[in-house]
Amino acid sequence: MSYRIRRYGMALGLWAACVGGATALGAQDIDVEALEAEAVRRLQEYLRVNTINPPGNESRAVDFFAAIFEAEGIAFETAESAPGRGNIWARLEGEGNEPALLLLHHSDVVPADERFWDTDPLSGELRGGHVYGRGALDTKTGGILHLQTFLALHRAAVPLDRDVIFMATADEEAGGFFGAGWLVENRPELFEDVGLLLNEGGGGSLADGQVRFSVEVTQKVPLWLKLVAHGNPGHGSSPQVETAVTRLVAALERIRTRPFEPRIVPAVDTYFKGLAESADGPWRTRYADMAATVRDPRALLELQEMDPRLHTLTRNTCSITMLEGSGKINVVPPEATAQLDCRLLPDQDPEAFLAELRAIIADPDIEIDKIMGFSPAVSSTDTDLYRTIESVIARHFPGAPVLPMVQGGFTDSHFFRDLGIVSYGFFPTVTPREDAGGVHGNNERVSVESVKRGTRMMIEIVRGVAETR
Repeated sequence: MSYRIRRYGMALGLWAACVGGATALGAQDIDVEALEAEAVRRLQEYLRVNTINPPGNESRAVDFFAAIFEAEGIAFETAESAPGRGNIWARLEGEGNEPALLLLHHSDVVPADERFWDTDPLSGELRGGHVYGRGALDTKTGGILHLQTFLALHRAAVPLDRDVIFMATADEEAGGFFGAGWLVENRPELFEDVGLLLNEGGGGSLADGQVRFSVEVTQKVPLWLKLVAHGNPGHGSSPQVETAVTRLVAALERIRTRPFEPRIVPAVDTYFKGLAESADGPWRTRYADMAATVRDPRALLELQEMDPRLHTLTRNTCSITMLEGSGKINVVPPEATAQLDCRLLPDQDPEAFLAELRAIIADPDIEIDKIMGFSPAVSSTDTDLYRTIESVIARHFPGAPVLPMVQGGFTDSHFFRDLGIVSYGFFPTVTPREDAGGVHGNNERVSVESVKRGTRMMIEIVRGVAETR
């Protein structure tokens, strides 16, 4: 795979003087209100940068950040993993007493059908106290919170115990193989001294007047599979007893009707116990003892109907998402395929899961090919960063619960957990329940208030864990 690297150092002397001289000169006050207002404007601009994946074109985002860093006198580096697939990072150097903190977000966004939006999905329009645009929740707002925090530390020459790294990567929405995954493989030295990472995956939610925060510490592990069935081809006018299609359909029906055994892993148990404190009706006691709850098929079905995102945390799952057979209606094909999006609990051995799946399929002639799979990992909550997140939330939202969360989907954090880096999914924004559907949906938006408060909170979190005491 071809790629190109660009390094920018024309302002390196000024940048090094500001950071290196912070202790001697003394840190200046941070104008947080100005940074908050600037964050809203910058978010609007960032949302107008078309990085829809496919095809990505994340080098446009690189240009967006590069212009800001050049104007601020901050040295930075970029790399394209393929034409147009750009990544950018910059580093504020500290004393090196503690491992570096990486502020990570992805610059690509999923497609949006403007026919179903109230605004142009790439407009960054400010309407009714909200900023609209694809990426407002996933994850361009998070990128702007990281940027404003990074600029705050630089402008005020805050003395740091650890390096702080800003990084925007490509391709997360398609697996991260042109972005975070590519950098881990091709630029491993960037992460040698990194001990902590903040990324997407958790944050604040608002429902029924109550604010709750979650910090993603692990994820269900994706295992994407392709089933391949073979059979005798023929003419559609002469049905056969068994074909590639009928064999595949029979196997898929067995998968559909035989869900995997539910079980509650420790990280999931902790999350549900936290939910129990504010749950209504029978779910208060059910969440408090999910190991018992999942043994009740009716309660488990009720949970799936009520909140599929919570249900998925109770078992391994496989969704049948793609089917392919004949290309012509009157032709019986020699081969039929299906693709499965399987998600495994964090402690699940993939080979043991595949053996269980083969037993369910019960057809040794159907091939199972692995398209993609990651390794499981859980980040400890026993860190200064996690405690700092809790204390900042307590200041801004007294009494709001903070729960370590298992993510049903996956983010780029798995690349870094594989390196032993403690990685948390957390942006300090609060998303009302009615806006949460904007993630990969229509009318994605974030409130101006959330952007401003999120900027202030992110600055406090990073200063709390990185500033020299």
